Amino acid sequence: MIPLEKVKQRAESDAKSHGYYLNSDPEFLKNLLEGLKQNEERYGYLSCPCRLASGKFRFDRDIICPCDYRDPDIEEYGCCYCALYVRKDVFEGETPIQPIPERRPPEKQTSAYAGSTGAPVKKRSERIATHIEKPTKSKLEMWYCKQCGYVCFREEPPYVCPICKAKKEMFTEIAICTDVYG
Repeated sequence: MIPLEKVKQRAESDAKSHGYYLNSDPEFLKNLLEGLKQNEERYGYLSCPCRLASGKFRFDRDIICPCDYRDPDIEEYGCCYCALYVRKDVFEGETPIQPIPERRPPEKQTSAYAGSTGAPVKKRSERIATHIEKPTKSKLEMWYCKQCGYVCFREEPPYVCPICKAKKEMFTEIAICTDVYG
């Protein structure tokens, strides 16, 4: 069992290091932290508590808290999708929390839905998925941030560099040589 206080401390530390705050509503915050705790115990990683996770790291990589979409959401709307992380003006009650449109691409949502259940399910937007293809084998690529040098290995670059906050456009793909001796 992971102590809830440990989950909260990690979230607070991350929020502080990025100039954010945790949601100021104690009951709402507790529910989000319990969701993170439950997902970590279930999957072995902190999957976002407000999105459907597949339980397969390769499909959920972009929604591991803090998710790839947090920084652009906070910049544009004042809070992340689930409102765990907020800007100062939202924390202090100057700006209300408003619904945020889902930034996660539909194909990633489909992969998660297919990976978790294998069957169509109702999406957050209340549209019903009528057809879900089996996930194709993912092609992981190496990405390099031209601004700070951060390197990651994933299907596509992050929306925002976790180190320097450069936008997705600042990443370039690094060619991986697989035939060293040929």
